[in-house]
Amino acid sequence: MIMNAELPFLPDRTTKPRESGLNMVMDKGLSLRQTEDLIEVATDKIDLLKLGFGTSIITPNLKEKVKLYRDAGIDVYCGGTLFEAFYIRNRLDDYLKYIDDLGISCLEVSDGSMVIHEEVKCEIIHKLSANYKVLSEVGSKEEGILISPSKWTSMMSLELEAGSWKVIAEARESGNVGIYRPNGSAHTTLIKMILTKVEMGDIIWETPKKSQQAWFIKQFGANVNLGNIGPWDVIPLETLRLGLRGDTFFEYLPKSVSSGLKQVVDISEE
Repeated sequence: MIMNAELPFLPDRTTKPRESGLNMVMDKGLSLRQTEDLIEVATDKIDLLKLGFGTSIITPNLKEKVKLYRDAGIDVYCGGTLFEAFYIRNRLDDYLKYIDDLGISCLEVSDGSMVIHEEVKCEIIHKLSANYKVLSEVGSKEEGILISPSKWTSMMSLELEAGSWKVIAEARESGNVGIYRPNGSAHTTLIKMILTKVEMGDIIWETPKKSQQAWFIKQFGANVNLGNIGPWDVIPLETLRLGLRGDTFFEYLPKSVSSGLKQVVDISEE
């Protein structure tokens, strides 16, 4: 990762290609020029690029854009909602032809907007994982639909066993469903229960808001997998991961340094 200066007491960050510390970024319709700009400043920090929900269907110059990302070493995939839109119409083969034509080898299997029986979902994951890198998403996009912690862990475990590379914990772009409460705060009991059964490195937590990103970093460290990151939030997120932003400033400083700073502040205030 690019670093323009050296500082002690920064956490060790994983580098690409990596299994942990992943950044999954959402592109909701960037132009080719914006895509080039994003790649220029953040290609070493982006592992996965999601063409959000169904935007790829109506985004111009899509093949060219996908090629830009892939040439930069970034895995591209279409949002799970598009998979569901094809699947509910019984057009799964057409969906696979669509992403194959785009040169996409990664896909998301989800049922956030519709219901797919878990056994059927796992069969789809198992079948598709033979030819694609499969991400699967757990959780509903509908506010007010509650899934028990035991169901979350069961679904995640079964989908990983079926062939998912990672499971995504649903939060939507809004960050107020799934693993979050309606006010956007983390559903801590649910998250802790999930982690009693599922390995941290197997999960990508959707964190569209800065407060949510900071919470996960404080709880689980610099190399937690985070998703639904805005394109222009990638570098700000990296400063959160490294303790170079106020929200996580003291996370990695030894007590000898932080206590010394406290003394300086106290003296200056007298």
